[in-house]
Amino acid sequence: MAGTELQSTHFDTAAEVPSAEWGWSGEAPRLFRAAGWFFAVFLLLMLIGNHSGNVENLFLIGFAAALVLILVRDIFRRRRMR
Repeated sequence: MAGTELQSTHFDTAAEVPSAEWGWSGEAPRLFRAAGWFFAVFLLLMLIGNHSGNVENLFLIGFAAALVLILVRDIFRRRRMR
C-alpha cells in the first residue's frame, strides 16, 4: 500500500532547483519585457499586408494594445515598488 505523505515540490535553495545544474534558476524579466515590446510592434507591422478585411486589423490592433497595456502597467508597478 502506498504511503499517505506527499512529496514536497518546494525548493529551498537554488542548488535544489532542477535547472540549476545548467545555470538557470530564475526568470529573465528584462528579456520578457523586450520580447513583449518586440511582439507588440510585430503585431502592428502585420497590418501591412495583402488582406482585404478589417476584422484582421481589429484583432491585430486589439492584441497589440492589450500587450502594450500589460507592459505599461508593469512599468508603473516597478516604479511604485522603489
